[in-house]
Amino acid sequence: MLTAGDFRNGITFEEDGNVLQVIEFQHVKPGKGAAFVRTKTRNVITGAVVEKSYNPTAKFENAFVDRKDMEYSYADGDLLYFMDQETYEQVPINRATVTDSFKFVKEGTVCKICSYKGSVFAVEPPKNITLKITETEPGVRGDTATNTQKPATVETGAEVRVPLFINEGDLIIIDTESGKYSARA
Repeated sequence: MLTAGDFRNGITFEEDGNVLQVIEFQHVKPGKGAAFVRTKTRNVITGAVVEKSYNPTAKFENAFVDRKDMEYSYADGDLLYFMDQETYEQVPINRATVTDSFKFVKEGTVCKICSYKGSVFAVEPPKNITLKITETEPGVRGDTATNTQKPATVETGAEVRVPLFINEGDLIIIDTESGKYSARA
């Protein structure tokens, strides 16, 4: 059991059948009235963020979210297959489970598979991925001073905006959370 007074960032708990993760918390003791805990929580299944206040003595069940590193193997229709690196077991995951940032993941990339009570609810790709540019307009010498960007296609087929000096065949680092170019590799 867990009380609201025990909340810390990152703790997961169950409330009304939902699995919530504490993003922010603050213990508040007003001049008048009882103390309370102001929180910002994220539903780990749906991703919805809610701000709510709790009595510090309110009790909740701990929710254990399993995060496991698995290697992305291949896609077959609406199923994505991931390999457990310890048992070499292939695990199929529905494409609807992954976020938009998955478009930067290529075969052989290790991702975090998040599950709760055996049900997979999220696939987290690495924060930064190095990919090769397969198609873009050629860069012009001297185009490094401005902050202008051009579209480029990477080896996974995703499109990203890159600086003008990037050419086909260059390796770039992409931040998967924002979907933006970070640096040249």
